[in-house]
Amino acid sequence: MLRFEVLGPLRVLRAGAELDLGFPQARALLGLLLLRPGRPVGMSGIIDVLWPGPPPACAPNTVRRHVGALRRLLEPGLPPRAPGRRLLGRTGGYLLEAAADEVDVLRFRALTRRGLRAAATARPEQAVRHFTGALRLWRGPVAGGLPEPVRAHPRFTAVDREVVRTAQMAADAALLCGRADQVLPILRRASAMDPSAEPLAARLVLALAACGLQAEALAAYEAVRAGLAARLGVAPGAELAAAHARVLRQQVRPARRRLPAAPAEPVRPFVRPDQLPPGLPVFTGRETELAELDALTEEASTRAVLISGPAGIGKTTLAVHWAHRAADRFPDGRLHLELGGSAARRAALDPAEALRRLLAALGVPARTMPTGVPALAARYREVLSDRRALVLLDDAACASRLRPLLPAAPGCLTLITSRSPLLPRTRPPATLRPTDPRPHPALLRTDPRPRSPHPPTADVRRLSRDLRPTTGTRPLPLPLDPPATANARPPAPLPRNPPSTADTRPLPLDPPTTDVRPLPLGLPTVAEARALLARRIGAARVAAEPAAVEEIIQRCGRLPLALALVAARAVSRREFPLGALAADLADPVLEAEPFGRVR
Repeated sequence: MLRFEVLGPLRVLRAGAELDLGFPQARALLGLLLLRPGRPVGMSGIIDVLWPGPPPACAPNTVRRHVGALRRLLEPGLPPRAPGRRLLGRTGGYLLEAAADEVDVLRFRALTRRGLRAAATARPEQAVRHFTGALRLWRGPVAGGLPEPVRAHPRFTAVDREVVRTAQMAADAALLCGRADQVLPILRRASAMDPSAEPLAARLVLALAACGLQAEALAAYEAVRAGLAARLGVAPGAELAAAHARVLRQQVRPARRRLPAAPAEPVRPFVRPDQLPPGLPVFTGRETELAELDALTEEASTRAVLISGPAGIGKTTLAVHWAHRAADRFPDGRLHLELGGSAARRAALDPAEALRRLLAALGVPARTMPTGVPALAARYREVLSDRRALVLLDDAACASRLRPLLPAAPGCLTLITSRSPLLPRTRPPATLRPTDPRPHPALLRTDPRPRSPHPPTADVRRLSRDLRPTTGTRPLPLPLDPPATANARPPAPLPRNPPSTADTRPLPLDPPTTDVRPLPLGLPTVAEARALLARRIGAARVAAEPAAVEEIIQRCGRLPLALALVAARAVSRREFPLGALAADLADPVLEAEPFGRVR
């Protein structure tokens, strides 16, 4: 893990050791990208900063060479011409990928925002703690060590102004609550860096007087007045003159009883949770669905995607696989929560408990968590407000329980899996039938002796029935059974992504700005089902018995969970022919005993 420092001398540390950043232009390029990590800077903007005067014709090539050197520095061992994970090329420019806890300017801005919220809600003491915590990260002029013409560029001076504004807000909050002594050292440093900043000088004069240092306050005013007269030939402005007058009239009195200094709130480490379940090593297929997920999540308005479908169809497997594939897009953490919406023997996870678990994973201490779902949801969204995180909510069943768990931050994405399409409240909710978690008895058989084939039966229909819920009272039309007679017409196959009866527009979940995109998940194709078996039991074994494979796929109805159970049975008995396993699935002896009575 690297640590980038730009609020002062420009430094990059790895395991506490400072790295040599090389040529001044390479340092200037890194400092420019560090001002806005995660946001691309165009080539023209880079050239404008690196060459204050007219740039040479070779400027773009020089920038590319510096980018290559920085990539090798930040990621040792990176192959030549590899983009890496840190310094990424974007259309016409570059960006630096770094987490919020790795860059001091990001931590500074996060603490400043907390101070602003505290000041806006009439909590000046907490505002002082946040502002002073941010200003402790400031070690001197921004990007110190760079050539002065580069530092004079507006991109760098804008950050200097951010520091000055934060110091002024800290002084205002401290004067309001009688804590001027906590901000006095910071005001002295800031005023020494920019003696002509009159608003900052006015607050320094008032803070000195509030600390009982009236003579020093008057001397500070006189130093600023003399400097303005010597350099600019002007008198102090109205704000500084008013502060001087208040000190002369002794209107700023030090507190008779010195209030105990509140302990400064430590800068908590930025917690980056990585709770994703392990991806399935034998995952195969679903290329169309993965492409749809990529397309949906690339839309700027998408905040959540709902993957819906019956049990055993592979919703969670697809979501986890895509989440691992897209993990680099969410450097601030990946959260996973099992909601238990379809659990047969236990209640679904309460929204308050779900929010507490999510907040705990994000590093929020339990003692500081509020009570009540609205307050917990507000705290959850506040923590994620400046992060780019992925949240996987598995097995949701009720839209009202899901609403508080959706972050509103534009950089966050929520993946939701559910057996129902989570229809709006104005429509009747889908009913879920409890499932029997016990596997089919044919899959538990330990007798390795091959069995002779039997006429096809509807036994696998009960297997799939217990592996999936139904909507209403009619089962989903899975093509499980072969025709009963030679003249019977086979049932129509289920389309790959069956049309949903739900509205295809974004689901109306709270908050109103959250755009939830539906992605109904259908059965895999026959080719994908065959590839699934080949990946699990071996391509040679599948190729050796193609007829048996086709029968297994047909009797399992292409349901991924049923195919996985059959494959596990086949792997456990490698000498067991696939034809005998297919015959087991059509065993009429098993037909005589209802599936629900098997013990």
